[in-house]
Amino acid sequence: MTPTQNAPLEGKVAIVTGAASGIGQTTAEALASRGATVVVSDVNDKLGESVAEDINERGGEALFVHADVSKNEDMEALVEETLEAFGTLDLAVNNAGIEGELAPTVEYDEASWDKVVDINLKGVFLGLKHQIPAMIDNGGGAIVNTASILGLVAFPTTPAYTASKHGVVGLTKTAALELAEEGVRVNAVCPGFIETPMVLERGVKAGEDPEVYEEIEEMHPMHRLGKPDEIANMIAWLCTDEASFATGQTFTIDGGYTAQ
Repeated sequence: MTPTQNAPLEGKVAIVTGAASGIGQTTAEALASRGATVVVSDVNDKLGESVAEDINERGGEALFVHADVSKNEDMEALVEETLEAFGTLDLAVNNAGIEGELAPTVEYDEASWDKVVDINLKGVFLGLKHQIPAMIDNGGGAIVNTASILGLVAFPTTPAYTASKHGVVGLTKTAALELAEEGVRVNAVCPGFIETPMVLERGVKAGEDPEVYEEIEEMHPMHRLGKPDEIANMIAWLCTDEASFATGQTFTIDGGYTAQ
């Protein structure tokens, strides 16, 4: 992907987790279009490699690295491979996440709870744990964590997802305070319902039932679901120097959902 004439991230190296599809894929493409070299990471090798190949074919620079965000050794290796390949780490987007099963709290399966929290919350923690030292060594950087509107409010039958995303918001603020004098900014985005495989094909499966899709549309004052690029553009902006005074914040992009 050939960077645009205005390439605010030229010379920067970024890691994006969960980058094989949805918001992660679109974010990797958005960062590349702004001049960044992108390390595309996911557990889905086929789709992840395809995203990296597409960026390269379009004039950008990308590398795929397999990593399970819930495993410490994978996240450590992800940063190490990034440094070996490109010599620096300037940006990170901790985006990998799953929706988990839908069930009331009292009926929620313990193994399902553990899986959601391990990926959605522990995965962000492990990302920060290994990304931060590399950025400090580099003299600074920017990190964006993907939370959710369910990191701010609640939704029935999503106890693990809601708890994990609330945790991401708190973890973001904590890391931001710890790093405020280190030149590393840490923020979170809180998307509403976005047209991604998580919403359309899994979870509420809005893509399979027009009535469900319409119900979700009407939950948003703008009467529509969001698009992945609407989230990716905010993430990309937070990675630029234009957001140099923003840290420890949650940026909500939800069509007015949480304003009600």
